Amino acid sequence: MDCLFCKIINGEIPCTKIYENDKVLSFMDISPMNEGHLLVIPKTHGATILELPETDFLAVMAATKKIAQAANKALNPDGINILQLNGEAANQVVPHLHVHIVPRWDGDGLTVSQWVPVPGDMEQIGQIAEKIKKVI
Repeated sequence: MDCLFCKIINGEIPCTKIYENDKVLSFMDISPMNEGHLLVIPKTHGATILELPETDFLAVMAATKKIAQAANKALNPDGINILQLNGEAANQVVPHLHVHIVPRWDGDGLTVSQWVPVPGDMEQIGQIAEKIKKVI
């Protein structure tokens, strides 16, 4: 497999490790959006949330909370972004599920999203909700 994150898990590529257990690995991002930017990944390969077994995803989220709390205590940011992207259209670069933990400070100039909340069409929102609920 030619997966960058699998190679990091296997020790083929070095990383600045923050945390590890039997299910997850966390390390510093080498192209940080901001000071303290780090990643949490499952040791099981799954490109997106859609492919990863639920138990592995839950382990990633539990570790994300633990590591975000540690980053918050160590760095004392004004806020923290937790980002998890799925697929190229969502700007996912490495096709192995990963969660970004990005400490934020007031005035840091970082722009994470271009989304500007604008009220939507409630009828359309309701129709889409019904489609999703039918699949659940």
